[in-house]
Amino acid sequence: MKRINQMEPWYGEEEKRAMAEYLDSGGWLTEFKKTREFEQMIAAYTGSCYTSVVTNGTVSLMIALWALGIGRGDEVIVPDYTMIASANAVVLVGAEPVLVDIDASTLCLDLAMTENAITPRTRAIMFVSINGRSPDMNQVVALAHKHNLYLVEDAAQSLGSRYQGKHLGTFGDIGSFSFSAPKIITTGQGGALVTDDEKLFSKIWRIKDFGRSNGGIDYYEMMGLNAKFTDLQAVIGIEQMKKLEWRVKRKKEMYKLYRDLLKDIEHLRFIDTNLEDCSPWFIDILLEGSERRNRLIHFLDLRGIGTRLFYPAIHTQPPYSNIKGDFRNSETTSERGLWLPSSLFLTDENIEVICKEITCFFQR
Repeated sequence: MKRINQMEPWYGEEEKRAMAEYLDSGGWLTEFKKTREFEQMIAAYTGSCYTSVVTNGTVSLMIALWALGIGRGDEVIVPDYTMIASANAVVLVGAEPVLVDIDASTLCLDLAMTENAITPRTRAIMFVSINGRSPDMNQVVALAHKHNLYLVEDAAQSLGSRYQGKHLGTFGDIGSFSFSAPKIITTGQGGALVTDDEKLFSKIWRIKDFGRSNGGIDYYEMMGLNAKFTDLQAVIGIEQMKKLEWRVKRKKEMYKLYRDLLKDIEHLRFIDTNLEDCSPWFIDILLEGSERRNRLIHFLDLRGIGTRLFYPAIHTQPPYSNIKGDFRNSETTSERGLWLPSSLFLTDENIEVICKEITCFFQR
């Protein structure tokens, strides 16, 4: 049997054809008309007024914080369980990440603990909708407003996911998405910032282009960097966006099939997921203990089935090892979590084979 990878990007003849047509047209490769078209598609899909695409998701978070005026001496609340880029972005703009534990039911920020972590130096909450899930977003917004804080949404894993019909990433002051290779659509690397605030969008635009408001005119209104996208990536992104609705639907079907086939396994559980709103990026499960998880990984690997460990809790990593606190849910989630094969190439038959092997492991 051909090895089943945990994840792989999907691009096809449409992307190849569009790329050849663009190159044959004499395009300059750099950010221009195709980038604007890609941005418009993202804005229309998410329901945001303004979109700007940048080099990657980490840089997009940095620019979001920078545009909000967050820097040295400021604190930003970040979940302890997330991809480390969320915390790194805070450090890279000179601010301090305040790590807070997650709610075990959603794997998102624990809102009660978040409120307790707010200090006079707190300027923003970075809310991460892990794997397309969220709690009551109205409560998240209300918490930020109550304490006069900015709300930055790290929705890197949430393109195609909503809360009560409203797209995740559009509840806060600025939302951030990622187009890295494993995401539901990919441009290899890339990120996007969405906002409904025209002034913030103007700042984002200048920051990502060295601090100038007009490309090619060497007058710099503010400090900035070069975080521009490329039309070469945008050509691929446009074709990927055309496939997004089908991919969202398919991700939900895959998650439901996995859940149905594995529902009777005693030592394995799924996180509660409302598939009306959430389109899971990866198929995620929790096992009873890291030892059992590691044995399952080995068992599946011998049978040609790839898996991936959950992120480690941020405070356990060397750059953040000086941070102390109560992170029991982040630690437990990291130690027990496993991502199963989640590629859109998977057929129902592939998933049935995977689940049969997992069932066999537990029966043994």
